[in-house]
Amino acid sequence: MSRDTLHSMDFDALALSVASPEVIKNWSFGEVSKPETINYRTQKPEKAGLFAEEIFGPTKDWECYCGKYKKIRYKGIVCDKCGVEVTHSLVRRERMGHIELSSPVAHIWFLRSIPSKIGLVLDISIQNLEKVIYFASFIITSVNEEEKKTALDGLKDEYKATRKELEKQFAAEPKVLEEKIAALDEDVSLVQEELKDIKMMNIVSEHRYQELSFRYGHMFEASIGAGAIRDLLKKLNLPKTIESLEKQIVKSKGAKRDRLVRRVKLLSSLNQNSIKPEWMVLTAIPVIPPDLRPMVALDGGRFATSDLNDLYRRVINRNNRLGRLLALNAPEVICRNERRMLQEAVDALIDNNARSAKTVTASTGQKRKLRSLADILKGKQGRFRQNLLGKRVDYSGRSVIVVGPNLKIHECGLPKRMALELFKPFVMSEIIKRELAHNVRSASRYIESNAPEVWDILEELTSKTRVFLNRAPTLHRLGIQAFRPKLIEGKAIQLHPLVTPAFNADFDGDQMAVHLPLTEEAKWEAEHIMASEKNLLKPATGQPIITPQQDITLGSYYLTRYAEGDTGEVTKFFSNVTEAKYAYKTREIKVQERVKIRFDKTFMEKFPEGTSSIVETSIGRVFFNEIYPEKIEYYNEPITKKHLSKIIASMLEFYGQEQTAVILDRIKEVGFKYVTKSGYSLGMDDFGRIEEKKAILVEGGDSVALVEEQYAEGLLTGSERHAKVLEIWTDVKDRVVSFNKQALDKEGPVFAMIDSGARGSWGQLGQVIGMKGLVASPSGDIIELPVTGNFKEGFDVLEFFISSHGTRKGLSDTALRTANAGYLTRRLVDVAQDVVVTQDDCGDDIGEIFTKENSEQIGEKLSERVGGRFVLSDVKAGRKTILKAGEVITAEIARQVESEGVEEVHVRSVVQCHLPKGVCATCYGLDLSNSNVVKKGTAVGIIAAQSIGEPGTQLTMRTFHLGGVAGGDITQGLPRVEELFEARKPKRKAVLSEVAGTIEIEDADGKVITSPTGRKVFEGRKGQKIIKVHFEGMDEVEMKIRKADDIKVEDGQKVKKDQVLFVSGSTGDEVKAEYGGVVTVGTKSLTLRYQGSHKKEYIVQIGFKLWVKNGDAVEKGDQLTEGSVDLQELFELRGRDAVQRYILSEIQSIYASQGQRLNDKHVELIVRQMFSRMYVEDSGDTDLLPGETVEKAQFHGANELAKKNKGKEAVGRELFLGVSKISLSTQSFLSAASFQETSKVLINAAITGKMDPLDGLKENVIIGRLIPAGTGFREQE
Repeated sequence: MSRDTLHSMDFDALALSVASPEVIKNWSFGEVSKPETINYRTQKPEKAGLFAEEIFGPTKDWECYCGKYKKIRYKGIVCDKCGVEVTHSLVRRERMGHIELSSPVAHIWFLRSIPSKIGLVLDISIQNLEKVIYFASFIITSVNEEEKKTALDGLKDEYKATRKELEKQFAAEPKVLEEKIAALDEDVSLVQEELKDIKMMNIVSEHRYQELSFRYGHMFEASIGAGAIRDLLKKLNLPKTIESLEKQIVKSKGAKRDRLVRRVKLLSSLNQNSIKPEWMVLTAIPVIPPDLRPMVALDGGRFATSDLNDLYRRVINRNNRLGRLLALNAPEVICRNERRMLQEAVDALIDNNARSAKTVTASTGQKRKLRSLADILKGKQGRFRQNLLGKRVDYSGRSVIVVGPNLKIHECGLPKRMALELFKPFVMSEIIKRELAHNVRSASRYIESNAPEVWDILEELTSKTRVFLNRAPTLHRLGIQAFRPKLIEGKAIQLHPLVTPAFNADFDGDQMAVHLPLTEEAKWEAEHIMASEKNLLKPATGQPIITPQQDITLGSYYLTRYAEGDTGEVTKFFSNVTEAKYAYKTREIKVQERVKIRFDKTFMEKFPEGTSSIVETSIGRVFFNEIYPEKIEYYNEPITKKHLSKIIASMLEFYGQEQTAVILDRIKEVGFKYVTKSGYSLGMDDFGRIEEKKAILVEGGDSVALVEEQYAEGLLTGSERHAKVLEIWTDVKDRVVSFNKQALDKEGPVFAMIDSGARGSWGQLGQVIGMKGLVASPSGDIIELPVTGNFKEGFDVLEFFISSHGTRKGLSDTALRTANAGYLTRRLVDVAQDVVVTQDDCGDDIGEIFTKENSEQIGEKLSERVGGRFVLSDVKAGRKTILKAGEVITAEIARQVESEGVEEVHVRSVVQCHLPKGVCATCYGLDLSNSNVVKKGTAVGIIAAQSIGEPGTQLTMRTFHLGGVAGGDITQGLPRVEELFEARKPKRKAVLSEVAGTIEIEDADGKVITSPTGRKVFEGRKGQKIIKVHFEGMDEVEMKIRKADDIKVEDGQKVKKDQVLFVSGSTGDEVKAEYGGVVTVGTKSLTLRYQGSHKKEYIVQIGFKLWVKNGDAVEKGDQLTEGSVDLQELFELRGRDAVQRYILSEIQSIYASQGQRLNDKHVELIVRQMFSRMYVEDSGDTDLLPGETVEKAQFHGANELAKKNKGKEAVGRELFLGVSKISLSTQSFLSAASFQETSKVLINAAITGKMDPLDGLKENVIIGRLIPAGTGFREQE
């Protein structure tokens, strides 16, 4: 940030460091010495104040303060009268000032962070540091050791002399002598204690300091305040300290060693980055540019100002006062108080939340905390998330959306006025080009005149370009797509009805935003990548997201069903399709009438070979099937939503997205046309009645009365009665609802709607004309009283009341869920944002084996799971090879896998991808959104995060209560997904076996287990069980040997049971081996190691089902009881692969249970990221630090370097962390700081001189570059 600030983007990395006073002064354009902001009379900045022009630059472009120089021709001149440089007023956004402090002040970030950085460097506790810095205690900064030694020696001599004297004097009176000597000893020990207190870095209270300095002032120096800490930091010799600490580390262990390792880590990074420790104490404070802390005049002559100005003002006031006091040689106590106040003022400026007791509130009388520099960075409203990651853009508009039934799929209707406003600059330039106006101002006036030419120009411009439509919340990438604008009257945006599912939009008042791509590159991307007709597939599953629904489905159904009263006989025959159409036009036949038509060759291609060319069908079905090209079969049946989905899937497979988009529009037109012609309407009477309901309800009531009678007689327990009553009413509802198809008119609109899949379901109809049935109370229990009413007849009061419970809880759950799902998506995006496809193939040969069996457990088909992946070994069905190794499984091959019943497939998986940064295309497989091999530069990490997060809102929020059974809740739905990705300890933890062995189960009732000390550890209760796992393990017996003994075996020898080991030299006895094993012979002992049998016991709490039985053989890490597995435990016992498989199957079953499809590779990608960190155990000759958590890429990179330089490589172990931890431990401090815990991340990055390589997407967005993905992907040279 020196005066010639780099404005270019030509840098490869960013590093943070601690600023030295010299650097701060170098940034500065002058010292701010007055607290004034602007003059109340002239409204101009005060000289040397917080807004001073001679420091920060002129407030008006090219004009100095006094007005001597005006206009651009004086550019760069510094006015001799007022000292202001004549330049752009924009410099007020980048020029900094500084405040010279009269006394050093500790930087609160380095003082109060956890662990305290200054405390760690000096090895002083934070409490003691605060005592010194806030002027409560003194710290001893230097001790004259020689003086101290002389004093101690003198004390000893004096003691001896005095004692001799006393012994002479009181030889006759032993009692008095004893008392005198005791008093002497006490005095001496007091003096020794005092001398002991005098040691470096010791903290002494003011009172104690007065005493000590009075007596031993010549022996030591002590001081107080941040200045004292600064002197100590300055004295510190980093290389020497590091050396002595490293020696200590070798000798120590436990908590002490950890602290030493932390100290060495910090000191080495300070040393490596040439950061001097004393810079953590400030002697000058930078003042940020005035335009970043503006002052705005409100009407009424008052000013609204940024909080920072208040905070700076307090610092300057206190600093100036302290300066005056020091110049006057004021009493120490006054100066000290002022110094403390200055320290507090600077604390408040830097971070107003760090010291809870001392936060500064606004002077206006409200109790609002002032926003300090730290607050401006953190949180959703902070600099990172508000301004750097999310920016507002120009050229945008928003309006309500309405349906545009006659639009093509790539079009949207844009209100004329909005379009004119969006395209205004382009329209103006065109007006000037056509010489309808000669400058910008008159062009603007010309537009306002509403001349017809303006609209012609606008039409021309809009026909060539695309606009982006976006609906918030944008949960996945299909939430923003590019359309061709079509100018329309009115004020609402028209949206094509088929693209609504992608935006999750409906037409009940939703709003959408329009954005305009400006650069050529953006226009190209809009046309070729983001166009709506190129985004028909959902990236989460690879399924089409655009399928005809609702009206279109109903229209197609009406068109293709036979007319009511159809008897099945055919009376009309046609020799070709044209003839039949003519008959329809002349009203000879109806659209739904059953006819026989002879089809020509082109039509017959849709039929299986050998079909007769005379087909019994209806003209409606001909119209419907005509839409599709020849590879789509002829559907000779009423068309429902399922058929339409199937047709679209086939279209995409055979003809690709572009052609499918055209066909979709044709389906839409036909659907809308015939749903209009059908004249379907909905009335209350169309729903029909279930006449049998009354009788069934009476029967149910009788059965319940019978159960109540049995309960009264004591034949049933309370819970049995409850269960029986619920069973009876459930059965009643099922019987009532079973009549609902009969109750409907088969030709009526309701039947047509439900049967075609256009709207509603048979279950919903059951509630409308049958009965609602049993409902749950807010606590999740089922209320015994059934709701016998239905929505058509209405409920009585009590029924209405109890059925509102569930509805209300459902709505509040939805609101909570949305926020939670959004937060989960944010964490997932953060962990996977820098995963991009970087190479074609990493050469992995391990892969994953997917079997039919474990796919079915998750509830998916094997063919669906392996589709779109590369195979590692041939796919075989019996002896037949379906696919050779190295090929990709296409939709066609997947169907073969399904039909041939293949048992297992060995495929490539991102989990095993070897690349240190990003993944390779072969491990990832096909891009789900277009069924081609994934391109280099695709941001697969973000796609994965969006695919998991987007259906997250649909997942339930529930934790199931086990009806009051002990053992806690089963977490499900969204909270369970979060628990897995954050790798938390689960609520209801399953017991895992730590060893391989055989099972024995016993009841724990009344069993007592005690510890070796006899303390009671566990007392069994009824219902608890103990699982014992018996296993073989190594044991050892140690025998002492003497020199005289005769050893009969050698070191490392295998021995059999009862073999002689040695003969005792003293007794002559033979000592034999009790077990067969291996012996180790030492100088004083002989050890025999053998296989012994052991058992491990696990206590199973009440309410947990066992998954094993007596005599079962279990492997290490097997689950013994029901419950959720603790992932860390599984990782330690079974390793990485088991954890990956477990997370994948758990998450998939949660999504599947809610009917949400999700491709495995997205979950695999996130799981891969959870394993992407290493813990450095020994740093070798690399620049890594022991005890540090680093990215694998960084770890391997450091080792490569060490290998090149023939040094020792670092040793580390793989870690398994939750997604939030991973995001915070990334190499990029920009990415971590913009995620969470901003100040902590920045403190650590500055003190360790961290370098951000700018590899990920977030970092590049923050510094304003194109992201290194997609079209911005740069291949690493």
